[in-house]
Amino acid sequence: MVFRCETPRRQARKGFLAGIALAALPLLPAAGQAASTEPLLLEEIIVTAQKRLENLQTVPASVSVLSGERIARSSPTGVADYAAYMPGLAISSGGTPGQVSLALRGVAPVGPGATVGTYIDDTPLGSSANYARAAIYALDLFPYDIQQVEVLRGPQGTLYGASTMGGLLKYVTRKPDLKETQIRLGSDMSATNSAGGANWGVRGQVNLPLIEDRLAVQASLYKQKNQGYIGNARSGADDINDNTQKGARVALLWRPAEPVTVRLQALFQKVDSRNNAVVAYDAATDRPIAGRLDSQYYMDQPFTKDLDLYTATIDWDLDFASLTSASSYSTAKVDTAQDASAIYGVAFPALTGGAVPAGLSRFDLLLDHEKFTQEVRLASPSGGGFEWMLGGFYTWEDSTNLQTASAQTMSGSSIAGLDPLAIASLPTTYEEVAVFGNATVALTDRFDITAGLRWAHNNQDFAQISDGALLGGAQRVPGKSSENVLTFMASPRLRVDEDVTLYGRVASSYRPGGPNVALPNVPPSVDADTLVSYEAGVKSTLLDGRLQANASVFYIDWKDIQIAGSNGGVSFLQNGGKAQSKGLEFETVFVPAEGWRLGANGAYTDASFKGDIPEVGAQDGDRLPLIPRYSFALTADYEWSLSADWTANAGAGYRWTGAVHSDPESSPEFVRTRAYGVLDINAGVQNDVVAVRFYIRNAANSHATTTADLITSALGSPVQIDRTVLQPRTIGLSVDFTY
Repeated sequence: MVFRCETPRRQARKGFLAGIALAALPLLPAAGQAASTEPLLLEEIIVTAQKRLENLQTVPASVSVLSGERIARSSPTGVADYAAYMPGLAISSGGTPGQVSLALRGVAPVGPGATVGTYIDDTPLGSSANYARAAIYALDLFPYDIQQVEVLRGPQGTLYGASTMGGLLKYVTRKPDLKETQIRLGSDMSATNSAGGANWGVRGQVNLPLIEDRLAVQASLYKQKNQGYIGNARSGADDINDNTQKGARVALLWRPAEPVTVRLQALFQKVDSRNNAVVAYDAATDRPIAGRLDSQYYMDQPFTKDLDLYTATIDWDLDFASLTSASSYSTAKVDTAQDASAIYGVAFPALTGGAVPAGLSRFDLLLDHEKFTQEVRLASPSGGGFEWMLGGFYTWEDSTNLQTASAQTMSGSSIAGLDPLAIASLPTTYEEVAVFGNATVALTDRFDITAGLRWAHNNQDFAQISDGALLGGAQRVPGKSSENVLTFMASPRLRVDEDVTLYGRVASSYRPGGPNVALPNVPPSVDADTLVSYEAGVKSTLLDGRLQANASVFYIDWKDIQIAGSNGGVSFLQNGGKAQSKGLEFETVFVPAEGWRLGANGAYTDASFKGDIPEVGAQDGDRLPLIPRYSFALTADYEWSLSADWTANAGAGYRWTGAVHSDPESSPEFVRTRAYGVLDINAGVQNDVVAVRFYIRNAANSHATTTADLITSALGSPVQIDRTVLQPRTIGLSVDFTY
């Protein structure tokens, strides 16, 4: 981080009760079953949260699951469209898919590093270093190839390592089928209020068993075009925030012998957006400067993100234990621009002694991240009086962070002697080795204790290469850092009976530190910040399997938080301050009658700073940014038979998110975003070949904004508030064929 203008929006810093459902609750079974033959009970859900296949209701941790079939009913384009249906998961969006920050249990993305980990199957994505902007560009996987999404709440440092302080978002992809040939083809068409055209998407997948029961390959391809609905009041342009998502995936499953399984995968995804879904509000009145869907900028602010991922996973059943090797190589590229004229352009007279009038400035950010990971673990069979797991992990990362700010006249011409205003390159390498292990000991047939440890060591190399009038001329300063971190976990579990489980959990996690920018009186490196979480929960299956009710309470103590300081317009990192988060989460699903699924989930999170932190404008008790205190979702689905071959379903979901703050209340940059609720509706008919889905996202056409950022000029004066808006009502029809 070199400039104050850290990202396109600098966001990382900082009556309807009808039981409605878009399949929101993770405990609901998959769609497509005839209600007339379905037993009147809930199905078992298998999760991989603890790197074993386990029943969700027996895992001694807070885990939610949302199936790919349920997600598909509303044809979402990213995680922001369905995150609110999983309790405690807070999403901050920059206005396009791929620009998202994740938070769980009040552990806000304060600082540049991520606080929630993201995985695809056994593979971690995103950077562990501080200069790759992992906090604001979290993995946002297009949902077509997703089998299910798992959310693990609470620190996961023992099994999953760095940057999982709040928890983990895990995408589980579809696996090739060794027996059946299958072709899936689909298309989608929708209309968004105020948009300049129709949204559309096409997709396809083929599964081919090459050698029955031994070798199969699966390949998929998709493209989604989303039309814009934001205007630019300054230029007069309409519908400027259109974007395209496209991707492909090839997966191979090979079973050379019964105890050995090999999975190979290549995944590609690209997001390309012309502008963000951001509206300009007056800094004094907090009202739209022009229309409620109008921005105000001199130039476009494009965003592109490319992800390439290659994985190889080997599972070998050795009888006494299973051996797993998970390897991955990934590259992620982000190229984005911000109109920084109101930030830097107004400072041209001050920088030149009045010789140059105010002008235009474009801030460009190019991130290029390369990552290799290798994990090997040995796990005992599940069941019995003693279970254990031992593993080792290695990762190597290389990140490029190139930032430039231009100096142009109001007509767009370069200003000699001032352009480029600033250039900064922050190349970083990150290398980590870790060993981990856990064990579960059954003390009685109903009571057991699980405990685990992880030791990790990382080395980082860094260089600060800069030039330009704003940064005082050319310089190159290297930096290094090294640290050891130990995390732990302990979890007692009591099975009261076959239907009720009580558990406790104490766990720790961390976010790596790293080298700092070179400035006077600034430490050469910043230490890891750490937290410890205390949790108690209950999981129950009642009423003869027709009701599942899970709940947990937690308290988190967070210390040595990595926060940003500033020296002459150049930002740096430091450890300062503490925070705490405490709350309650619950999720339920109920089958009152054949074909019906009713559910509710919610979270109360009280996350606040402990003590004053002048560097970020926080005083003791100020709420952490971007964390709603209350959130909930109500759901309802009904499925019924139309004939021997056809079934139908209808449902809706209401998701409500409480107010969030952009910064601490005591900060001069504090902006509040009001609470909002969203109604989603879906209906469909399907048989073994055809599935037709009708959906309405944001059916009541809520005009809510989801996040806010106060734009301040380099001279310190507020310019405007940029607010990300909720996508207006979108009505669509989706058709899929399966052969």
